[in-house]
Amino acid sequence: MAAMKWWGWGLDGVAFEDDDKPGFRPFVQRHLGLDVNRASAAPVRFEDLTIPEPALTVDLRAALEGAVGADHVSTDAHDRVVHARGKSLRDIVLHRRGDLGRLPDVVVRPGTEEDVVAVVAAALEADAVLIAFGGGTSISGSLEPPRDERRTVVSVDLSRLDRVLEIDAPSQLARVQAGVLGPDLERQLNAQGWTMGHFPDSFTHSTLGGWIATRSSGMQSDRYGDIADLTRGLRVVTPAGLLLVRPVPSTSTGPSVREMVLGSEGRIGIITEATVHVRRIAAQRTILGYLFPDWDAGLAAMREIAASEAHPTVTRVSDAPETRFSFATSKASSPLDRLKSAALKAYLRARKGFDVDEMCLSFIGYEGSERHVSAERKAVGRIVARHGGVCVGSGPGALYDQKKFDTPYIRDYLLDRGALGDVSETSAPWSALRPLYDRVMSAAHGAFDEVGVRGYAMCHLSHSYHAGACLYFTFAFPPNAGREPLEQYDVVKSAIQQAFVDGGATLSHHHAVGTEHAQWLEQDISGPGVTLVRALFDGIDPAGNLNPGKIV
Repeated sequence: MAAMKWWGWGLDGVAFEDDDKPGFRPFVQRHLGLDVNRASAAPVRFEDLTIPEPALTVDLRAALEGAVGADHVSTDAHDRVVHARGKSLRDIVLHRRGDLGRLPDVVVRPGTEEDVVAVVAAALEADAVLIAFGGGTSISGSLEPPRDERRTVVSVDLSRLDRVLEIDAPSQLARVQAGVLGPDLERQLNAQGWTMGHFPDSFTHSTLGGWIATRSSGMQSDRYGDIADLTRGLRVVTPAGLLLVRPVPSTSTGPSVREMVLGSEGRIGIITEATVHVRRIAAQRTILGYLFPDWDAGLAAMREIAASEAHPTVTRVSDAPETRFSFATSKASSPLDRLKSAALKAYLRARKGFDVDEMCLSFIGYEGSERHVSAERKAVGRIVARHGGVCVGSGPGALYDQKKFDTPYIRDYLLDRGALGDVSETSAPWSALRPLYDRVMSAAHGAFDEVGVRGYAMCHLSHSYHAGACLYFTFAFPPNAGREPLEQYDVVKSAIQQAFVDGGATLSHHHAVGTEHAQWLEQDISGPGVTLVRALFDGIDPAGNLNPGKIV
């Protein structure tokens, strides 16, 4: 797949469009006071960027070319800009205005694990910095070199390591190279009747190695588990040599080295291969839409489903603000569809006692045999009914399934019109979820007031567990003119993140730490926890050659 836009999300020519969504512009105007009828803040032209010459010695270039071949060593300006940062809001805002930060000096594309070993050896010999690059989708600041980094920076693009090497059918395990993109991974597995079932929001543009390095979670983690559950074996090229984690089902051989690699963001080494759980493709798969009378009812239903014998693939419920946003992004409907919608609202008001401004939209997914899916739907249906919910069929679920990877494009749409939009996610025990939600929403709106802007905040529960769930918050606002937009963003983002840790939740459920969340790490894992993490990094990489400055 071609590289993503250097200034935004996704591929050139693909963007969020509102022409077929009649409710979207009025919604944004009403809640943000933003005129979205025309774009007003385009990124600078690539031709106008100031791109410094690469700091690459003749000897290091020769060593890298000897490792991977001259055709796979690039100092091309566009290549270096694409590999300079990830896709956090800060990354994109800075790129759009032409502030490129510390660019990598060279992009190297190894084709084998042996190539990676040779690249690492060459870089360490030259005291260069190595930053592993998968799809470049990080939104936590995991990819940018420190601005004051004086050593040569080598971006190690793993896109050539893109194959499923072997499937162990009896064990339901697959050996997979770490650079494979999500769609390519699923195509290769599906061709043999298997699936990994891991579908993060970034699925289209992210890689297996990136998922592991950031402890990713997917939309179907309720059934398949997150990447920490799915990953069994690992091969990682480190400064100390090749790290091997055997793909055994369980072990008691001391602290888990597998866990040390998970979420390490390239600071331990470069992941070249993983052995992961796979499952046979389900005979039947469906996602149904449900409506709950309010947020509390939706949360209570998700909690009861998690505690029940039912095991859906997806359990998601949006609060009322996100439900209203979802309806505003709906495509133009036919007269018959509008009639059905009016009838449904009338029924919900008159027969179910709904306040339609407070109702909450939910998606629940099921996979398995026809008999299994039927039983699961009935079990969940009884729980939903006990909490006042109503099933609205497969139409909304099918639409969610089609559009689930498109949401990041809305951020670029807003930036084109002068507004900032971003996300923050966390997890907490069931007993703490509602107080946490209230704390975060209060903090977000307090921050909007502090910087003097009209903002919008919304939330959904996205992953359920035995003990709790993930809450995923989205916020947007048009910054005040005359003040640095990123300063205003920091006020809002920081208020939300601080509310997480103050409420007993984690600072991130699946977006990792990077640099964006590092300041809260000690509050999350305690001072001794930070000491342990720092000692791990210093122990394997004493010279700080591997992605320095991330996590701690």
